[in-house]
Amino acid sequence: MFGSLSRWRQAGAFLLVALLAMPLFAAERIRLATTTSTYNSGLLDALLPEFERATGIQVQVLSVGTGQALRLGRDGDVDLVMTHAPAAEEAFVEAGHGIDPRRLMYNDFVLVGPANDPVGLRESEGVVEAFERMARGNTPFISRGDDSGTHKKELEIWALTQYDPSFAHYHAVGQGMGRVLLMASEMQGYTLTDRGTWLAMRQRLDLELLAEGSIDLANPYQVILVNPQRHPHVQLAAATQFRDWLVSAEGQALIGRFTVDGEPLFFPDAD
Repeated sequence: MFGSLSRWRQAGAFLLVALLAMPLFAAERIRLATTTSTYNSGLLDALLPEFERATGIQVQVLSVGTGQALRLGRDGDVDLVMTHAPAAEEAFVEAGHGIDPRRLMYNDFVLVGPANDPVGLRESEGVVEAFERMARGNTPFISRGDDSGTHKKELEIWALTQYDPSFAHYHAVGQGMGRVLLMASEMQGYTLTDRGTWLAMRQRLDLELLAEGSIDLANPYQVILVNPQRHPHVQLAAATQFRDWLVSAEGQALIGRFTVDGEPLFFPDAD
């Protein structure tokens, strides 16, 4: 009996030591809905460990298209969003779903396709002509078709042409940017991609960059807090701390230093 009591006391002592060794509070966690481009490019892998090390706040990432990211914010399923579709973001804020949008960074969209360039994108005078050449040709065009920022930009450009994106060799696949690039490579087709994901993946692809540089291909990113008046449960203080870190000198410097093969993927734009 006394031996059993001793063992119980010893076990209790071990349990007490273990409890005292545990942190008093669980690590704070916020939820970020962001685009597949920030995930596929590797940018978040470079940023988040630095923020978490500095603050102890963990960031749970939901990598989806911009449209889905904004819907997650609208429904209060995340604490902030990082997206790249200015018109949709403006509507998101004006509808009261988000607050205090901040410019974060930018890059641009580019058109990539097979090296032999059967429709002659290299000779195009502007992105509208490039899209019209792809519509008139007979080479696959792979669209994300997922309401992402890239898909929204693509549809904006089609609206400037005389073509509706329903021609026979147009394929809307409902996939993220990385998968679309792989499909375009496999099918030897064309696609519109953000430059960051292209640079991160180009060594794995049988594609070449064929058209770039148009003002119509600008790709700005914003970070927006979810409105706590709509969703009181959101972690506003921690989300604001993360937002402020991203646009701080430290966060902006890390964004600017992030490169692949010596080339920057994003350019800081908070100032």
